[in-house]
Amino acid sequence: MKRSVYSLVLMDDVIKAVDEQAYRLGTSRSNLINQILAERLSCVTPEMRMREIFGSVEDIIGSVMQIQQQRSAALLTMRTALEYKYRPTISYKVELERVPEKYLGTLRVQIRTQSEQLTDLFNSFFLYRIKFERGQFAAIGAEYPGCELSSGSFARRLLCGDGLSEEQTGEAIGEYITDLNRAVKTFFAEPSGFGKYAPELEKEYSAMLRRYII
Repeated sequence: MKRSVYSLVLMDDVIKAVDEQAYRLGTSRSNLINQILAERLSCVTPEMRMREIFGSVEDIIGSVMQIQQQRSAALLTMRTALEYKYRPTISYKVELERVPEKYLGTLRVQIRTQSEQLTDLFNSFFLYRIKFERGQFAAIGAEYPGCELSSGSFARRLLCGDGLSEEQTGEAIGEYITDLNRAVKTFFAEPSGFGKYAPELEKEYSAMLRRYII
């Protein structure tokens, strides 16, 4: 979205209130003023688009995960506990691009633990998941988005869905995270027996992929 530089003469009290609100929201003065004017004049800003997307995500996953407060409109973080000894926490963080082109944003998944065993299990699951998703994308003739796996951390690009509204985009992200979290929890609940659950989980993912490529 194109931006230009303009000069505005504003009251000191207005600027003070704007700066205080911008600090609370984790944004800049100019960006907050832009949002206020856009809302007043019924213009759509990236922040409005991202809020609508995240609203749809929260509608889907809000009952099964803890949503964390964010200071950035481009960020949404969710947490949940795994059914494993000491109930380690796993977090899902979605960061959206202000002006998406090929990629809508990035999903990051991290496990909070100092246990090497847990970290190894996390990495083992996502090595399987990456291989599986790559195969599913190849089967429908789509390019799998870029991803990275390091010690206890997984990051994957989210593709822009062709022709999807903000609400539908949020639904696609929410369904993907729900599907991924279901597979993660199943794996950690019984790592050695995951193979007997994998076919049904893979079937559910394939059905989702026919609705949303993200």
